[in-house]
Amino acid sequence: MEENKEHLVSALAALMEDYGRAIDRDELERWPDFFEEQCNYKITSIDNEQSGYPFGVLCADSRGMLADRVKSLREANVYEGQRYRHVMGRPVVLSVDGPLIHAETSFLVVRTMRTGEMSMFAAGVYRDVVSLRASKPAFAERIVVCDSSRIDTLLALPL
Repeated sequence: MEENKEHLVSALAALMEDYGRAIDRDELERWPDFFEEQCNYKITSIDNEQSGYPFGVLCADSRGMLADRVKSLREANVYEGQRYRHVMGRPVVLSVDGPLIHAETSFLVVRTMRTGEMSMFAAGVYRDVVSLRASKPAFAERIVVCDSSRIDTLLALPL
C-alpha cells in the first residue's frame, strides 16, 4: 500500500512540475491540457473558503473556458508584462476514490515585472482532484486557495 502511495505522489509531483513550468515558461496554450474536458478551476482566498463562499476571483468549469482565458490573454487583455515562478511543495495524497486522487500541494508564486521588480505574488495551497482515467493524469478539479484575501487585480496569468 505504501509503495502505491509513493507512486501516486511521484505522478502528482510530475504533474505539478509540468504545470508550473508551462506557466512559468509562457507556454499558456498548454495550460488547458492539464485539465479534463469537464473540470472545475477556481482561485479563491482562505477567508472566502472558510466562510463557505462558493465563488472565487476566477472560475471555470470546462477546458474550453480555460482555452478561452488563454486566448483572451494573448489577443484581448492588456496587462503589464510579467512572468511567474512557481515553487511547490511535495503533494500530499488525502484520499483515493477509484481513479480520482484527492491531494493538496503548497505553492508560492513569485512575480517578476518587465521592469525587473520582483514580489511574492501568491502563496497558498492547491486543493486538487486528479483523474487517472486517461493515459495521463489530469485535473478534474483545481481549487487555488490563496493565503491572503488581497488578490492583486493584475491577476492575469493562471496560478
